[in-house]
Amino acid sequence: MKTAIVVGAGIWGTSLALRLAEAGWRVTLVEQYVPGHVRQASAGETRLLRAAHGSDEWYARMARQARDAWRELGERTGEELYLEAGLMWFARRENGWESASAQVMKNLDIPHEFLDPAEAGRRFPDFKGDDLAFVLYEPEAGLIRARRATQVMARLAVAAGVTLVRARALPYGGPEGDPDGDAGGSGRPAIVVDGEVSRADRVVWACGGWLPRLFDVEVEVTRQDTLHFDVPPAWSTPPLPAFCDYEGSAYGHGDVDGLGMKVTSDVEGEPFDPQEGSRCVLPGSEELARDYLRRRFPSLYGAPVLYSQVCQYTLTRDAEWIIAEVSDGMWLLGGDSGHGFKHAPALAAYVADILDGTREVDPRFGLHHRVPSRGLRTSGGTDPLLGA
Repeated sequence: MKTAIVVGAGIWGTSLALRLAEAGWRVTLVEQYVPGHVRQASAGETRLLRAAHGSDEWYARMARQARDAWRELGERTGEELYLEAGLMWFARRENGWESASAQVMKNLDIPHEFLDPAEAGRRFPDFKGDDLAFVLYEPEAGLIRARRATQVMARLAVAAGVTLVRARALPYGGPEGDPDGDAGGSGRPAIVVDGEVSRADRVVWACGGWLPRLFDVEVEVTRQDTLHFDVPPAWSTPPLPAFCDYEGSAYGHGDVDGLGMKVTSDVEGEPFDPQEGSRCVLPGSEELARDYLRRRFPSLYGAPVLYSQVCQYTLTRDAEWIIAEVSDGMWLLGGDSGHGFKHAPALAAYVADILDGTREVDPRFGLHHRVPSRGLRTSGGTDPLLGA
């Protein structure tokens, strides 16, 4: 039986552990906290799921696969983890990122519609769209109950035979890692779990914001404050769609589960320590969110904050993920860059095939030097994929 150790029980780690276990692997999942802990990048209450990814077909196709997987997971567990409420992209230019996204969705037969701003505005109790060229609507997009999904995925993994170990892990040889990843010449990669050396046929480090602490990777961790505002019942999602404003660097959705309406700035935050950083949102984050409310949903400008949380992004320079083998059998899986959560079940299938040797990893995910890409980032230095 093939063996694997997965480090990190966020959504990527739990999804991969489950996929491997169901494929017949013996899997150990190591997590220093618990699945869904607030210090995990996966711990936010919601994440958006949409197919729009500019001109990139790879992510759009995987997002569509992930949508099907999330729906199947909900049927399997009897929990509504994915809310298919639809999602609107507020396009400020006729031939911008949204138009490129629509062309890709057309090529892939993914449902989408072009709406006049006035027509789109009628879906909201209050809406100001005088700065918009059009609205791109994805009727089969929506949002995932993120924290709950992470916990459910971990529960399913354990039920499938995964051994969940609460402990801290280090690369064999210390924080700088071991060039061979091989303890004592065993021929298999090794790690240190609470001081004890453990080996497996494959070791996958899916440890989010801790990845650049342990390996020399071009990943920056930033703090991203999320705000939820107390709103009347008419602002609930569903029926209200989620929304993204590419050039406005903002995204959100109506009230879900009584947590209030999420309106969050997508401007990259300051560098953040996921282990020691404060979990109190900054006053400036609320100001940014209120500025957007005043621009798009003016009647909510003065709504009180009902709930807030500090999340974190693990950013590569080009917003492409890291899926790379650093030594024989030792893999890094990270740099989700804020747009990775929704892909998790489809990505797990992709990575499981790579670990099994039946698929080659796409070179885009390697450890080469990264440069900002206009295909994923705006010229203003913000990333419309983040948090969505």
